[in-house]
Amino acid sequence: MLELAIAAFTTFFVTVGPVEVAAIFLSVTPHATAAHRRRTAITASIVAALVLTGFALGGRSLLEVLGVGLPAFRTAGGVLLLKMAADLLLAERTGLTSITPAEEREAESQPDVAVFPLAIPMIAGPGTITAVLLLMGKAKTLAADAVVLGCIVAICLVTLVCMLGAARLVRLLGLTGTNVIARVSGILLAALAMQFIFDGLEQSGILS
Repeated sequence: MLELAIAAFTTFFVTVGPVEVAAIFLSVTPHATAAHRRRTAITASIVAALVLTGFALGGRSLLEVLGVGLPAFRTAGGVLLLKMAADLLLAERTGLTSITPAEEREAESQPDVAVFPLAIPMIAGPGTITAVLLLMGKAKTLAADAVVLGCIVAICLVTLVCMLGAARLVRLLGLTGTNVIARVSGILLAALAMQFIFDGLEQSGILS
């Protein structure tokens, strides 16, 4: 169970990227007061936690409705996370690891950025949602499900703390520090992604 908790939290940490979320948080709330930023950060974290929890609890049923088996989803999800790992290693901003420049400009013109782009897609983005479905598919017991759900809450709390201390965190790490964290995260995510791919291929019977 401890192994699952470590794997789940690590996966969520690298797919969410709390430090990058903090940097984006600063860029889309440039003129907000401290109180408004605090409310925005809390709202974004709660919405993201609810979205991810919803996918965690209803993901299996959704896959069944779509007629997608877990081996196929694990393989496809692993490929998606592998692409995300490559983006992190190369320090490239794509729709998997961040928001696009067009989305950032749209967010800057909105009065409330808690739901978009902070909650979705920065925290509860495609990579994190995929990771949630993969990890819940791997969990075989109610206790394992609870561990994954607990890690969802934990990563949302960590992201909230990073957003609340965004100015100090970004100033401390700088661009170089942020890129170092992204690249280390990319290495970890690449290994996890390959494991998901191997699991999917093995369960499909392609690998024996």
